[in-house]
Amino acid sequence: FSASFLWLPRFHGAIAIINDTTFFIFHSNMSTIISNTNTFGMTDYEKRLKPGEVSTGTTIMAIPFEGGVVLGADSRVSTGTYVANRVSDKIAQLSEHIFCCRSGSAADTQTLTDYVKHFLSQLTIETGRQPTVKTAAHLMRRLCYENKDQLLAGVIVAGWDSVEGGSVYNIPLGGTCLKMPFAVGGSGSTYIYGLIDSEFTPGLNAEQARTLVKKAVAHAMARDGGSGGIIRTVLVTADGNDRDYTPGNDLPYGPGGY
Repeated sequence: FSASFLWLPRFHGAIAIINDTTFFIFHSNMSTIISNTNTFGMTDYEKRLKPGEVSTGTTIMAIPFEGGVVLGADSRVSTGTYVANRVSDKIAQLSEHIFCCRSGSAADTQTLTDYVKHFLSQLTIETGRQPTVKTAAHLMRRLCYENKDQLLAGVIVAGWDSVEGGSVYNIPLGGTCLKMPFAVGGSGSTYIYGLIDSEFTPGLNAEQARTLVKKAVAHAMARDGGSGGIIRTVLVTADGNDRDYTPGNDLPYGPGGY
């Protein structure tokens, strides 16, 4: 690699500038590194990622309907401006009728979903019945809240159970848990709040809910550099789960949909 060196007389050392985000400071013996990271120009979100950690970037959302719920997400995983995975699955199954949409650090959210899936499996064996969405959400909330200083995770827990039917719980950064009429999250969510407020109405049927999810996520993918790839959706009802994906050249809005 190439680097620029600058001598610092008062410090009795030198600074080696590698690129826009990395520099090294050496003592005069050229052996001691004082600093090797430069966060200038990085967003607060990027600063919270651990070295080498990838971000799911992300647009995620969930909408309940009479008899179930629809979850949707894009598929881009990024490390800064580099796309590490263009077809990842950000919708994780926690139980038979409960799913989770992941945003934030890929490693953190995968670990969280693995823990919650394990705990729910144990609970199912002990009680002899399927857990509720509320139980899954509060398990996730507890893990997120009690480890909020070490995690970068915003998730949506949604699904169907015999108590509440279709329900959606939003757990943003920090570990707050809120039951919502619909939920949207990730870096692409800021672009589509107005669209969803305009298009969403209570009492949507399954097909209307899935169509709205795809439309909203496609709009976010067109505007947000951290979101992209394909759209994955899951329709959850008492009768089962229906997974679906929309390829990048068949989006309802954007480069493939103009």
